[in-house]
Amino acid sequence: MISSSLLQASVVLALLSSTSCTQTPMESSAALGADRHLLSDQSIAPDTSGYRLAAPKDPNGIGKYYQGRQIAHVMGHEGADWLERNDRQEEEGTDILLRELQLKPTDVVADIGAGTGYFSFRISSLVPKGKVLAVDIQPEMIQYLRDNKAQNKAPNVEPVLGTVQNPNLPAGGVDLVLIVDAYHEFDHPREMMRAIKEALRPGGRLALVEYRAEDVNVPIKRIHKMSEEQARKEVEAVGLEFVENRQTLPQQHLLIFRRAK
Repeated sequence: MISSSLLQASVVLALLSSTSCTQTPMESSAALGADRHLLSDQSIAPDTSGYRLAAPKDPNGIGKYYQGRQIAHVMGHEGADWLERNDRQEEEGTDILLRELQLKPTDVVADIGAGTGYFSFRISSLVPKGKVLAVDIQPEMIQYLRDNKAQNKAPNVEPVLGTVQNPNLPAGGVDLVLIVDAYHEFDHPREMMRAIKEALRPGGRLALVEYRAEDVNVPIKRIHKMSEEQARKEVEAVGLEFVENRQTLPQQHLLIFRRAK
């Protein structure tokens, strides 16, 4: 059971929005004010959920820890331009990532933290007989996705309004879940990953993309990076099987997990 103190703080954390981001050039107004309200009692002991509340060791964190990792502030819809920056493909190798996903035309793909639909709209044409569930918890981003479907010629992209604990995906209805530079900002990672596991078909895959914490040359704030070891510890805790780390991206891990058949 999560402690009562943690539940109280989670109410505050639920006000934070979660969209794909790397560094935080423009954090949401909710994120910027969160530290004034979070509990800062470092004597709070970890509970069986893996969560712990304590004063932020990094000012870019929210003061909530999971499996020993401090969760990062999120970037709100105010930073949408960052997601669509012109040099993103070169920096992140987004075309390489899309190839590495090895999608089939009939696949149902869930893009978690879809934001402006940078990946959702690019995946659309790769699954012409399937669909893309573009999940975000910000109504502003959902509206953006709806407004831009026609312009991007992506009729099979379906915007889905999720919550901080549940992406609202169909049970056993997804072939691939993609999370790009967003997982480290989930303020309920355990609950989200449990829901994602249930949404995957038997044998369905999770592609988790995070900037490499092991590489000091990656020009991203430390709290917005994850190590392979940490990511595996957290994802495997909900019962997803690690498959491989495809080390083909310039700066990020591409970690593949699978739901058992």
